[in-house]
Amino acid sequence: MQPLPIPGDCIDGFLGAYWQRPEAYLDEEVRAHISSFSLLTSIGPQLERLERDLTSGNWDRQNAELRRPSELDVGYRLVTAQRRCAELPHRDG
Repeated sequence: MQPLPIPGDCIDGFLGAYWQRPEAYLDEEVRAHISSFSLLTSIGPQLERLERDLTSGNWDRQNAELRRPSELDVGYRLVTAQRRCAELPHRDG
């Protein structure tokens, strides 16, 4: 298992792809392609707050460090495994 850092300009459209561009979450079409948003019943107030914070510059003041790195570990992990098969006894016939 290893960390899978997400680039700031990631275009894949999953939830963690927009960590550096939170304004994308205001776009209804972007949210429609993120399965996590389908589980939420009402996010209107949170979206309004995000929009206010982005417009006023408050988001950047509080999260300026997120605009700098080229990639970030937002919790995704790449899990790899090797299949190990026990050798079965040979059967004649």
